[in-house]
Formats: sequence, structure tokens, C-alpha cells
Amino acid sequence: MKKDKIKKLSRDVIQFEINALKSLKKNINDSFIKVIKTILECKNGKVIISGVGKSGIISRKWAATLSSTGTPSFFLDPTNASHGDLGQITSNDIVILISNSGESNELKNIIQYTSRNSSIKLIGITSKKDSILFKNSDVSFLMPSIKEAGLENIVPTSSTTSQLALGDAIAIACMKYKNFNKFDFKKIHPSGSLSLKLKTVGDLMITGKRMPIVRENMTLKHALKIISNKKLGLLVVSNDSGNTTGIITDGDLKRIAQKFDKFEKLKLKKIMKKNPVSVDIDTLAASALSIMNSRKITSLCVYKNKKKTRTIGIVHMHDILKSNIN
Repeated sequence: MKKDKIKKLSRDVIQFEINALKSLKKNINDSFIKVIKTILECKNGKVIISGVGKSGIISRKWAATLSSTGTPSFFLDPTNASHGDLGQITSNDIVILISNSGESNELKNIIQYTSRNSSIKLIGITSKKDSILFKNSDVSFLMPSIKEAGLENIVPTSSTTSQLALGDAIAIACMKYKNFNKFDFKKIHPSGSLSLKLKTVGDLMITGKRMPIVRENMTLKHALKIISNKKLGLLVVSNDSGNTTGIITDGDLKRIAQKFDKFEKLKLKKIMKKNPVSVDIDTLAASALSIMNSRKITSLCVYKNKKKTRTIGIVHMHDILKSNIN
């Protein structure tokens, strides 16, 4: 086969699938809204997704994407469902069945089971309006009638691409209306590069007794012992009300020691740098690192709930770098 023919064949396949997605886009109507509303109203049940063959593979992807974006879901194998796994479906659950034809034999037992239980909602995803699935679903979404890529319109290609895209659209819509944000996403994605990108200073900051917080009226003699013991290379200075008023680094101390003969008697409020750079606890670690680099500093004070003068933690550049965030 010639290279040009292979390229044309491949482009034709992709174009078939692009056309299918365009048709699906036009089909996003009130039925889609009903699907989203039904899922969002599922407060005390589970979202269970099933399909046969290629649609079964897509069903697994739907379940995985929904679960990872704030809608707990799982895949139910339709064959196993007929041999006892129907027991996984209970009151107040939502069952989503994906079937291009809507007539797959393996799904009929699930359809019958949900029909006998009024508290279980069935969402049918199919391209056949006269199918068993469409007619027996509480909520039906009609997929557009499309032509599969390849020989004789028999290989599931364009149809499964559309199913995949529809699942993503449903997951993102539900995520949006549940106010599921990047921090929620991070909680259920603790491993991998996504989790690293979403780490905040709150995940990495030093807190409690490890923080080198001292009072303004402390002398430099006592401060030197604390900065040596805490081993962070800095002191956060606060007033009697506990509000942060300044910061002193070990570099500052060295310069002061060279400048003054009786430097040990100096009070910190006389030599500290006022208004230290602070960030909110939810600031991404990568953003904090960028701030440090631009300011040419190695640590930031951390506050919460807009109380910028109340330091609740300290984030150090070394801790961010050790987490492989750059």
C-alpha cells in the first residue's frame, strides 16, 4: 500500500469521527440537562454504569472520569450482573446503560431489574429511539445516527468516540455544578504529576513548635540561640498580640554583627525587616516558589482566611524543591 493512500485512509477515519462529534454537539439538548439533573439529585445512592463490548469499555471510562471529578461511580459487568451482581444495585441508585443499538441481550436483565424498582433511576444512552433501552429508561439521551469509519459501517469507531465525548461532557458538567475544584481533585489524586502540580504551601509548610517565632523585644543574644536551634535560617518576629511584624534571616544577623560592636543587646524590633512576604495557605507551591525566586528569598510566611498578620506556618524553598515541584 502506498504512503499517500495510508495517509488518506487515516485522515478519512479521523474526519468520520470529527463529523460524529459535530453531530453529537448539536444533540446537546434538554435530554442532556435531564441526565445531569438526575445525576446531581443522586444524594443517597450510587452511580452505576454498564455496557457491552466496546460500549462496556467506554462505560469503564465514564465511571473512572466521574469518580475522579466528584461523582462516585463504578462499572457493572452486564454478564456478571445476570449471575448475582444485580445485588450491587440498591435503592436510590442511578444506573446508566450505554448501548448503540439499545437491544443488547446482556443489558435486558438490568433493564428489567431497574423497572421493577421504582426508587432506581435508569438513564439510557442509545442511538435507537425504538429500542428497548430507550423506551424503558426514566431518562433517555438519543445519540445521533452516524456512520462508522472503515469498511461497511461495521467497526465501532465514530460511535464510541461520541460515547466517550458524551461521558466527558457529563462528568465536567456535574463537576462544575458540584463546585468540585482543583483542591478537591488533588485529594483523590494523591499520586502522580497532577498531584504535584496541585500541592499547596499548606501541604508543605512548617507549623507549631517547629516555627521560629519570637517577640519584638527579644534581644539578639537570645534570638541567636533560637535561630541556631530551629535550623531554618530565619526568625519570624511578632508583637504582644501575636501579629507578625517582621522577619530576620541569618544573613541579616551576620551583617548586623559586623556593623555593631554590642549587637547582642539590640532588640529585634530595631533591626528586623518589616512586612515580610506572606502567602495564603491555599497558594500553589509552584506559585510560592516563583515568588521566592522573583524576590530572591528562601522562605514565606503563611496565613489563612485573609489574616495576613497571623502567621500559621512557614514554607521554605528547600521543602518545595524536595517535593519535585519546579
